Amino acid sequence: MSVLFRPVAAMRAVLLAASALAIAPMAALAEIAVHDAYAIAATPQAMTGAAFMTIHNHGGAPDRLLAVRSTAAARTELHTHVAGEDGMMRMVHVAEGRALPTDGELLLARGGDHVMFMGLTQPFADGLVFDLVLVFEVAGEVVVPVAVDLSRLAEDPAATGVMDHTAMQHPATDADD
Repeated sequence: MSVLFRPVAAMRAVLLAASALAIAPMAALAEIAVHDAYAIAATPQAMTGAAFMTIHNHGGAPDRLLAVRSTAAARTELHTHVAGEDGMMRMVHVAEGRALPTDGELLLARGGDHVMFMGLTQPFADGLVFDLVLVFEVAGEVVVPVAVDLSRLAEDPAATGVMDHTAMQHPATDADD
């Protein structure tokens, strides 16, 4: 009779372990919180757009944002701004991802790290909502609904054409003599 109980006990142990494995990714997802996610595009005809947000790691271990994905564009990448040798700022893909410390945050904001959408599949019309997948090293995939909010375009000095250029290094010209 004990022979009959061993397979049942073994099956119960396997089911319990499988349940724990299925729940583990959900626990990791609960540790990542995304706030104030929104997207903009410079014009209705633009083929590119960008998304910004604050990502919090409420977990007990550091994590890393490795990649981003979305069907909103042909290509979606994590980008940042860097100064070139000529002093001009340019956007570059952040292939190595970004660290997200324990109980810390990662700010994706204009002028710094952000999500870049290239080859939009439809115009970023005000109010459009689409899914963005954030891929983390520990937490796995986190799906974030992102709303296009063109009213926030005015928050960007570059979008209004009013920028403070006093801190930029410009090459000397004949007019400077």
